[in-house]
Amino acid sequence: SANTNIEATMKKILIFVFAFSIFSALDVIAQCNAESLSSQCIPKLASGFNFLKSYKIEKGGKEYVEYSYVFAKGTQYMINICAPGQNTDGIVVSLFDSKRNKVASSKIDGQFISAIAYPCPATGIYYIQYTFDGSTNYCGGSALGFKR
Repeated sequence: SANTNIEATMKKILIFVFAFSIFSALDVIAQCNAESLSSQCIPKLASGFNFLKSYKIEKGGKEYVEYSYVFAKGTQYMINICAPGQNTDGIVVSLFDSKRNKVASSKIDGQFISAIAYPCPATGIYYIQYTFDGSTNYCGGSALGFKR
């Protein structure tokens, strides 16, 4: 009957759309080379800063990406962001102290900057958090550097 043909056709279309959306999602994930972007960030640390650690920024299913690092009093730290095509707009790095107070951010008055510098006033664990503020780019890399 005509109804069974329509139902069968609709099932085929739904299966195709479902499969296509999975492959599209996998393609987007596969295109993020956060490792390479992290490596590109290292030489972009400002003059005088020594490289400490690189970070991958891949959103995946999370609202944000977070890492922690022990900062030392009297040391200045720099965290930069690298993204495909040099467009870091929408990827925001925020720094939180051990009490989870935000102490620095790469979004200032609605403008996105690609690096933050932070003179550390107290030794402790700091949290480096990457969020995606209106960004369609959920992929990037970052480097942490220091100078005394």
